Amino acid sequence: MNPRFKQFIVHLGLFAVTFVTTTLAGAEWVYSRSVFDPTFSWHDFALGLPYSVAFLSILTVHEFGHYFTALYYRVRVTLPYYIPLPPGFMLFGTLGALIRLRERVRSTKVNFDIGIAGPLAGFVLAVGILAYGFTHLPPAEYVFQFHPDYEKYGLDYADHVYPPAPMPPGVIDIKLGKSLLYSWMERLADDPRAVPNPHEIIHYPLLFAGYLALVFTSINLLPIGQLDGGHVLYGLIGHRRHRLVASIIFGLFIFYAGLGYINPASPGDQLIWEIPLFIGFLYLCFTGLRLHWQNTLMIALAVFTAQYVLATVFPGIKGYSGWLFFGLLLGRFVGVPHPPAEVEEKLSLGRQILGWLALVIFLITFVPNPIEIFESLPPTDGAP
Repeated sequence: MNPRFKQFIVHLGLFAVTFVTTTLAGAEWVYSRSVFDPTFSWHDFALGLPYSVAFLSILTVHEFGHYFTALYYRVRVTLPYYIPLPPGFMLFGTLGALIRLRERVRSTKVNFDIGIAGPLAGFVLAVGILAYGFTHLPPAEYVFQFHPDYEKYGLDYADHVYPPAPMPPGVIDIKLGKSLLYSWMERLADDPRAVPNPHEIIHYPLLFAGYLALVFTSINLLPIGQLDGGHVLYGLIGHRRHRLVASIIFGLFIFYAGLGYINPASPGDQLIWEIPLFIGFLYLCFTGLRLHWQNTLMIALAVFTAQYVLATVFPGIKGYSGWLFFGLLLGRFVGVPHPPAEVEEKLSLGRQILGWLALVIFLITFVPNPIEIFESLPPTDGAP
């Protein structure tokens, strides 16, 4: 078999598997129809299609934005590798997709163009899908088909069923945080009452797909290392200033992610060994700064001290620990500095405008707390 055709089959196969897993994820998230349920049918599978088609379309446009730009500059590049995830609770059906450049990009300009093309292309489609979703919302009563027990409260159900209101025992509630852009786009709805509550966005497939796409876009546009945003920032400000700015942004990111993880107000909830373990975790994250180990350790200790002091002074303050694992991936595998380009060249005015626009897109699509989970205790034995 021709090696190129064999490689094409690999890409096509990964896409097909990812299409299946995202469709299953859509059925599970939107309609709570798990593939592990013995009654799961093809009809249930079809229910997940609006989510999977919308989400994969945005993801595909993003990756082919990179791909076609690389081809334009005659940089050898692979087709996208889609990354499927098996169905299950809290999984979106995919970890995304990536392309591989088969040669080093030597020019700042070319690196910038390839890096920025993907997120801008995906962002445009995501905004379009969200706009369509908000202008074609079902009636406000749509949510009652998923929660018939809410109907007795009428459209004021939110005051009675979400935390801090008591939840029925054994219930898991999911709330999605909002970016600035998402909040602005809610105003497109003809009927404000039809705009889904943050706890119910998962039941609106186009909104949920667009929401996740904006979160993925913001992650890609983090101006760190060789993420798309790192390429953009490097092109705008050069190697030396990029290293400084990216290091500060990464430090603030890790600081926020771990804020309140060690809670001095509730020492009984933590074991004493958790503190050195958490400091060690911070150290691993900050190895991405590519500094001497002593400097890395000092930064980890300084960040932990600042987190501990702030949590002591303001006991209720809390970051988002869900970002910690991503911070570890950035630090250990991506790195914070951007490798220097062989050919440093100043970007044209048009590219500079696009670059700053991309960083603005990062700011308005970033969600400090994308997913919050509230879980009530299951009923005790003998409870009615």
